[in-house]
Amino acid sequence: MRNREAWRPGRFLVTKKGLKASRDSRQVGLGSRFIGDLQGVEYARAIRSHARGLLLDLGCGNVPLYQFYRDLVTDNVCVDWVHTSHKSEHLDHECDLNQELPLPSGHFDTILATDVLEHIADPDRLWQEMSRLVRPGGKIILTVPFLYWIHEAPHDYARYTEFQLNRFCERHGLGVASLKACGGSVEAILDIIAKHLAFSRVLSAIHLGVSKGIVRLIAGREFYKRIARQFPLFYVLVAEKPAG
Repeated sequence: MRNREAWRPGRFLVTKKGLKASRDSRQVGLGSRFIGDLQGVEYARAIRSHARGLLLDLGCGNVPLYQFYRDLVTDNVCVDWVHTSHKSEHLDHECDLNQELPLPSGHFDTILATDVLEHIADPDRLWQEMSRLVRPGGKIILTVPFLYWIHEAPHDYARYTEFQLNRFCERHGLGVASLKACGGSVEAILDIIAKHLAFSRVLSAIHLGVSKGIVRLIAGREFYKRIARQFPLFYVLVAEKPAG
């Protein structure tokens, strides 16, 4: 990663309670803190379990997860494309993620792609590249939104179900180590409300506290698991390239 010494926390913060969304409105808007906190819990769980060795942070923007994964890996390489709305001084390569990437095959132990795939016009090409770049036995940690608003327009192209994510892996010679549907209809509704209340700092703070209380009440219950599968807010996928 270039200019490592100049890196500062961005979208996510590492706290004593784990990974959560930044409270700096320049990094995370008032209406996105609720989902940001939900993402932080799930992203941290996947990264802690699977990030190892040389990591490729793909579509990384200002590398918001660096503080969390840096002690789990030996080094990181940062790549993003010219259309990103999160310009960064930390990029090792700036290139079109719809094209072949100027990186050696089988070079990375871990590829991290958080909230990137929905912005790719040719997703199969990116999957082909990720499969090429990861070493045998290596992991791809990928997250995508599902019930979520249009963002980074006009480069917001798709929402993918768990079935399509499985098909991507199958088509490109990857196994699925885990695939989790996160959130559900309750969280999706709360997220929509949060975005409509973003005009008010006071209302947003009240909404965030109430929403977290609601989630704590229903989390872990059987019906909650069912609605997460039927109305997922986002997915966290860990794919693995077969050894040998």
